[in-house]
Amino acid sequence: MTGRRVTLGRVAGVYGVRGWLHIDAQTRPATRILKYPRWWLRQGDQETEVRLIEGRAHGNGVVAHLGNAQGQAIDDRDAAARLVGAQIQVGREDLPKLPKGQYYWVDLIGLDVVGRSGARLGRVRDVTSNGVQDVLVVDDAGSERLIPFVRGPIIKRVELAAGRILCEWDADY
Repeated sequence: MTGRRVTLGRVAGVYGVRGWLHIDAQTRPATRILKYPRWWLRQGDQETEVRLIEGRAHGNGVVAHLGNAQGQAIDDRDAAARLVGAQIQVGREDLPKLPKGQYYWVDLIGLDVVGRSGARLGRVRDVTSNGVQDVLVVDDAGSERLIPFVRGPIIKRVELAAGRILCEWDADY
């Protein structure tokens, strides 16, 4: 696979003695991570392709049983324990298509942000949430600018093809 990958969670711990794992899913609901049959586990510079064999909700979280890229189950607790801490990634192209005007955070990262005067305000380094709204974390030559991602009054247009976000924001804010 050559496309971008998106982190959807991490392996949080082992579950039982037959190779099952606790999954810390960043999807909402948490069980949505189980809709992706092929995962890449990233630990530092190491990357391993795995297949989801089975998974289910468990309490407030998720447990999953994985196999190698060919689908052969990981049935050993010690082998499963070596995966703890790994980031769970899926291919960006495997994510569902969104309705027009909605964006995955990963698609906003790297876009230039242009303010109302036409001045470049920086580049989106990250996207976060303050609980009420999404917030663009914009890097401007080493300084950080936080811009609420509120369509209409602040975010005027997202132009993915042009690689920019046009907003009602001033460099002095």
